[in-house]
Parts: sequence; structure tokens; C-alpha cells
Amino acid sequence: MTMMRILSKTNRSVLQQFAWSSVLLAFDYDGTLAPIVTDPKQAFMRPSTHALLEQVTQRYPCAVISGRAQADARERLQGVKVVSIVGNHGLEPWEGSERFVKEVRGWLPALQQLAKTLPGVRVEDKNFSVAVHYRRSRAKKKARRAILKAAVGLGPVRIIGGKAVVNILPFDAPHKGMALERERARLHCDTAIYVGDDETDEDVFTLDQPGRLLTIRVGSSAKSLATYCLLNQGEIDELLKVLLELRAGGEHQQRAGG
Repeated sequence: MTMMRILSKTNRSVLQQFAWSSVLLAFDYDGTLAPIVTDPKQAFMRPSTHALLEQVTQRYPCAVISGRAQADARERLQGVKVVSIVGNHGLEPWEGSERFVKEVRGWLPALQQLAKTLPGVRVEDKNFSVAVHYRRSRAKKKARRAILKAAVGLGPVRIIGGKAVVNILPFDAPHKGMALERERARLHCDTAIYVGDDETDEDVFTLDQPGRLLTIRVGSSAKSLATYCLLNQGEIDELLKVLLELRAGGEHQQRAGG
């Protein structure tokens, strides 16, 4: 699928149509609001992105739907007043999710034992899911194969790939697409714009809702089902600026018309 660059002059009218509607803006965190870094603990927004996002939240309802645990994502937003923060790929918070915690507890011993045999591999316990990172491994392909084999051996699980990470979730856990739909309904928004960069975001990109959902991927990919793209993570600032301008323009026209 050929992606169109959302920031091109040709597509400004697409953003305008959504900006002037009752729209929810939703963002992934890593690779979207913040650059991908070697150590996930050091993943923070640039000051410019932080300042722009603060302004955007004053004009639009904004949500962050992250693979990180909810508390971790909240801490990294550094006080930006989004209307909701969803963690664990859409699973947190969710009614009845206590059973998922118990399920994840049962996976940890085997995964932690595996990590001891693979230099550079780290297991991240996110309570409702597990992320096995291999970015620091010197044998990434070998590490990934071993992690995937171990994950399949855990029983019924959902495996989501990523950038040097394998995410393991309960098989029937809610995903980012379900989380976006829930938040849009809860906030009574007619439309949504979603920006993400990774395999886990495809759960949103696969939602078929022309005119109601605008999907934007950070980085073009022939394998992705997102309709539009940003060329790279650095363009998130430009997208936020355009959204600010469009909502300001919409308010100006509404005042003039009233």
C-alpha cells in the first residue's frame, strides 16, 4: 500500500476536515511523541514537542495509547493534560483485567530464565503484559528467534513484534484499536486522528472507517495499513503545529460566522 505524506500541501485539506470536526487526537508514545532510543528508560519528548502538545491539548481532546504501562506513560508526559492515558497496548485500564495480571505472572520465570542465556536481552514486566527487549543484543536475529520460540511455548498468547522488542500479551486482551474506539465513545467524539509508528499500532490502522478515522504512520511502510505518513519522528512537531493552526482557523471562522 502506497502511503501519502499527510504534511504535503495536497493533503492539508484532509487534516482540515478532521480538525474542524468533533475529533479525538490519539498518539502512540515511543517512536511517535518521543524518539526511539537505545535505552527505553531514556525515551522522553523533545522540549519542543512537549510545548506543542501542551498547546494542542488546550484545543483538542487528546489521548495517549501506549505499549508502556499506564503509570510509566503518565510520568513521561510530564504534566501534559491529556484526557486519557491508555497503557499496555490498549489493555490498561480495562474491566476484569486482574486475570491478565495472574496470567502474566505465570510467564515470567521462563522468560527471565531465557534472558539469562541471551546477552543483551532484558525482560520488562508491565503487569498486564511482558516486553522482551533485544536491542542491546549482538546477535539480534538469534535472540529474536529464541524469544519467539519461548513465547509460543507459553500457551495461548498474543505476540506483537516491534523495534527490537517482542511484546507478549494475553491472547484475548483488548488492543489499541478497541481502546481508541472506547475513548472516542466515552468522550463523545465523532472522528479520530491516530498517529503511531509500530506493529502494535496496526490494530488501529486496520479499522476501516473512512471519513471517521484518519490514520498516520511515522515512517512510510509498504506493509502498513495506515493511509498517511510522516517521513520521520521529527515531523511530529510540524504535525502538531498544523493542527494548532487549523483549529485556530476553525474557531476564527466560527466566530466570524456567528
